[in-house]
Amino acid sequence: MAFTTRAKSTITIMAIAGTMIMYVETMVTPALPVLSKFFSASYDSLSWIITSYLISGTISAAIFGKLADIYGKKRVFVILALVYAVAVSFGGFANTLTEFIIIRAIQGLGMGMLPVAFALLNDELPKSELPLAQGIISATFTVGASLGLVVGAWITQNYDWQWSYHSAIPIAFGLFIASLVILEESPYRKRETIDYGGIFLLSVGLVSAILVLSEGVYWGWTSYLIISLAFLAVTSFSLFLIYENTVVQPFINLKLLKIRNIFLANLTGLFASGGMFYLFYTIPPLLQDPSPAGFGKDILTSGLVMVPGSLMAIVFAPIGALIVRKYGPKLSIIIGTGVMLVAFILLYFNRGSVTSITEDAVFIGSGTSFVFVGIINMIIISTPRDSTGMVTGMNTVFRNIGSTVSPAVAGVLETQFVVPAMVGYIPEPLGPIPFTPVYSTFPSDLAFDYIYVIGFITLLISLIFTFSMKKVRVNELNEVLE
Repeated sequence: MAFTTRAKSTITIMAIAGTMIMYVETMVTPALPVLSKFFSASYDSLSWIITSYLISGTISAAIFGKLADIYGKKRVFVILALVYAVAVSFGGFANTLTEFIIIRAIQGLGMGMLPVAFALLNDELPKSELPLAQGIISATFTVGASLGLVVGAWITQNYDWQWSYHSAIPIAFGLFIASLVILEESPYRKRETIDYGGIFLLSVGLVSAILVLSEGVYWGWTSYLIISLAFLAVTSFSLFLIYENTVVQPFINLKLLKIRNIFLANLTGLFASGGMFYLFYTIPPLLQDPSPAGFGKDILTSGLVMVPGSLMAIVFAPIGALIVRKYGPKLSIIIGTGVMLVAFILLYFNRGSVTSITEDAVFIGSGTSFVFVGIINMIIISTPRDSTGMVTGMNTVFRNIGSTVSPAVAGVLETQFVVPAMVGYIPEPLGPIPFTPVYSTFPSDLAFDYIYVIGFITLLISLIFTFSMKKVRVNELNEVLE
């Protein structure tokens, strides 16, 4: 059955949103070494450029996913598109790392558009057609990632990193105008209230945990402050679980998490997202850092290296959707996780050249298509239409937790395990040497080894969770068959 005109309009708007969000997110990645010099910041501190955005986006996705169910999905989507456009407009004007992190945190609120987008698709389409629609949207994520990695790298190399942000301004406001004019409001509503207590407890737990992971190497793992933050994180998460079981309308519906497939799909999304961000956070410094730490390549090269992987993601996303429709989402997730496991094995053993790293990235891009198409469909086909905003928001929470932790872990390892490399010289003789070399430290091979081993273990856990899921599929009558 062909998509209706209204469904096509909705898919088009969601495709623009997915492309833009991923463009803005990934255009920063090739510029991390440049941002390190611009802000005079370590890689560990730079991890907050990503984690501040993801923490904010995590909370936003859950809040606005539920608000969309209550007040209307179009209304919430349009508001978030406006907030996002305004935040992007300020991104290129940051003068300090603190300013940039704050802008990124506000920008992260726009991530709430993603669960609302999936919920709108669910309202527009019969369940038998959802896999293909989700595959299309998943493919646009990788289109945006490809544009961000290449165009963002080219702009940063030939102009300044600030112009990467400036280039996104017309796209962001174009999305806001298009969503305001073209989208139609969903008829599905649900009477609920926002669980601010649950939001507060989860936020405190997340921020405390990330501070422990990112600052432990500087403040000391056994320092009073780190131990206190670790205790605060554990306490907040524990209270969150207890509290959510007592409120009538919880922030995260733990009753839904008692359903095996929803619970395991969310955990799989958490670990798979973590694995993907290990790649995003390690390849730019590995390629751009000077020898012997890296290959000393320019920013554009580091962006181009990841393009083949993004192109494979575009190719395999619709294929993953067809597998979901014919065999169910479980098989798609298994295939994707297996491919991503191979990628991390290759990254550990086969990264001796730029070509080798490019080949490894192809496996990551291919695998993520199957994984995320499978996960979102596993969750949506089991959810009533009036709860899709909340459930997809909950899934975004889990995925963002994984995406938040992995850059922090990678940043710690890249800061702790380093190797010196010559970055310049002073025209003054040093003994028999006619100049004085200037050295700086960069992440060593050992740092990347540890990161890729952790990434492999993360995805192995994800694969175990996937095998434990019940097999489900969708028939032409929009029923879930088990």
